[in-house]
Amino acid sequence: MTPALAAIPILLLVTFCYLALCAASPYGDCRKCNGIGFALRTDRRGTPKRGRVCRRCRGHGKRVRIGRAAFNHTHRLYRDGTH
Repeated sequence: MTPALAAIPILLLVTFCYLALCAASPYGDCRKCNGIGFALRTDRRGTPKRGRVCRRCRGHGKRVRIGRAAFNHTHRLYRDGTH
């Protein structure tokens, strides 16, 4: 069996696992603020304090996963095309 044929089941398994993750948990932590919703800053003494609100997630700390965003887009296209 060639290496390309051996990689197909592995890629299918990874894809189905990601689809299950997107269905079960459509929102993931923001990659910029690590799900906190703001940046951590330190004062002169070195103690952490709250910084500005994260611009990417607008302070929510969550983001829509890429797979869920693609599903939402295709579902919206289907719904708008059939009604």
